[in-house]
Amino acid sequence: MNTAALLLSVVFSSIGFGYFIYGKKQQQTLPLVCGLALMIYPYFIDSAAVMTAIGLLLILAPRFIRL
Repeated sequence: MNTAALLLSVVFSSIGFGYFIYGKKQQQTLPLVCGLALMIYPYFIDSAAVMTAIGLLLILAPRFIRL
């Protein structure tokens, strides 16, 4: 794991933690699930570019998808 991937994993995991807390307090499923995914997926992805693409999709998903 290189430095960029490590830094990105910290950034996306912290954003995911915020989404998780928000989804839990507001009792909304999509932010809760996206928050969990943001905290977990960096463990499985090594490429910084792929990590950035997936992270941005997960961050934007609650904004554009309404359940």
